[in-house]
Amino acid sequence: MSARTGLRTGLYVIGAACLVGALWAPQLLVPGLVLVIGLAIERSRYKTPAKQRVEPHWQDTGERFVDPETGSVTAVYFDPRTSERHYVAVASDRPLP
Repeated sequence: MSARTGLRTGLYVIGAACLVGALWAPQLLVPGLVLVIGLAIERSRYKTPAKQRVEPHWQDTGERFVDPETGSVTAVYFDPRTSERHYVAVASDRPLP
């Protein structure tokens, strides 16, 4: 388990504890909901890099970064029709700064 996954799990536990605690202390309801919903949104927006190549209409943005969860170099592609971004794990022969 990566540090990021452990942190996310811990925050879910805290959010769930707040929601359960809201049965006795209603002021815990809002922080619990914010934490759990925020984590769910963050997880849905962050996608693990795909290993396959993207479709031809996607444009390479030239952006490269090391994915913190997998440690692989990741390329960023952009779809001009939908403004969607796609992350693809790539083999890198040059070190990143």
